[in-house]
Amino acid sequence: MKTKLNSPKKIRISSHTIMLLITICLFIALYGAGCVMYANKDFGRLQNFFNVLINNAGLLIAACGITCVMLAGGIDISVGSVVALTCMFMSVGLSEWGLPSGVLIVMILMIGIVFGCVQGFCIAYLEIQPFIVTMAGLFFARGMTAVISTEQVSVPFDSWFGQLSQIKISMPFQIGAYMNKKGVLIIPYVRITVVIALVMVLITFLMLRYTKFGRSLYAVGGNQQSATLMGLNVRKTKMLSHVLCSFYATLGGLCFCLNTMCGTATQATGMEMDAISSAVIGGTLLTGGVGNVIGTLFGVMINGTISSLVKFNGKLVASWANIITAILLCFFILLQAIFAKIKERKK
Repeated sequence: MKTKLNSPKKIRISSHTIMLLITICLFIALYGAGCVMYANKDFGRLQNFFNVLINNAGLLIAACGITCVMLAGGIDISVGSVVALTCMFMSVGLSEWGLPSGVLIVMILMIGIVFGCVQGFCIAYLEIQPFIVTMAGLFFARGMTAVISTEQVSVPFDSWFGQLSQIKISMPFQIGAYMNKKGVLIIPYVRITVVIALVMVLITFLMLRYTKFGRSLYAVGGNQQSATLMGLNVRKTKMLSHVLCSFYATLGGLCFCLNTMCGTATQATGMEMDAISSAVIGGTLLTGGVGNVIGTLFGVMINGTISSLVKFNGKLVASWANIITAILLCFFILLQAIFAKIKERKK
C-alpha cells in the first residue's frame, strides 16, 4: 500500500508582521551604521543607547497614546501643545504658586483627562472631524501655555519633582562601564523617565492585546459598521481613545519636563508630528485597525537614532533629521499601500 507523505505546512506571515520586522531591522541597521561610522566618537557605547531612550521618553509615552487613537481610525494633533502646557503648569506651579509636586501631578493628569473628554465628546458624539477638533485643542493648549507665562520658567531643583529628575538607575555589575578621558569610571544609567515610559509601553501592549477595550479599538478602526453589528459601542470607544491619548500626553509631558526642567511657550513644537510619524513607521495604519505599541517603540527609537546620528556628525544641521524622517515616513506609507493592494488582489 502506498502511504501519503504529509506535506509540510506553510508558515504564513501577515503583512503586519512583515512591517514590524522591517521596522526592527531598520533600527538595527541605522544603529549599527552609527556604531561603525562614529566608532571613534564612542557612538556604540551603551550609555549612548540609553541617552536615546532618555531623550525620547516623553515622546514614547505620547506616541503610545497616538497609537491608540490611530487604531480606532482617528488622529490627534494636539499632543505637542498639551505637553507644553504640562511643562509650563508644572514649572510655574512649583516656582511661583508654591504648590506641592504631588498635587500638581494629580492636577495635570486630571486636566489631561478633562481635555480628552471634551475632544472625544466633540468627535464621537457631535461627529466633528478629529483633525478639526484636535487642531482647536492644539491652539487652545498652546494659547493657555502662553497665558500662564511667556517667559522660560525653571523647575526648582530643591522640590520633590526636581529631586526626581536627578535619580539615576545604574546598570548592575558595571555592565557597559568604561573609563572616560579623565580616568573616571562611568557606569551606564537610565533616568526614572525611561522606566515610566517602558512601563507604559508594557501596560498599553497588554491592554491592546488582552482587554475588551483594546480589541474594540482594533474593531472600530478596522470596520466601524461591523463593530456596530457586533454590539460594540463605537462612540464610547472613540471617546475613550481620545481621553487615553490626552492622559498619555500629560504623562509624557511630565517626563518631558523631568528632562528639560523648565517650561516655555514654544516647547514641544511639532512633537505631535514626531509621535504620528513614529507610530506610522512602527506599522500603525493611518486608516486604523492595524498596529501595535512595540512597532511604535521602535519607530521612536528610529527617530531618536536619526537625531543622534545627525548630532554625532557635527557638520549637518538639525533639519536633516526631519528630512530623513520624512523620507522614511513616505517609504512606510508606500509599503502600507502596497500590502493593502496585495491583500485586495488575494480576496
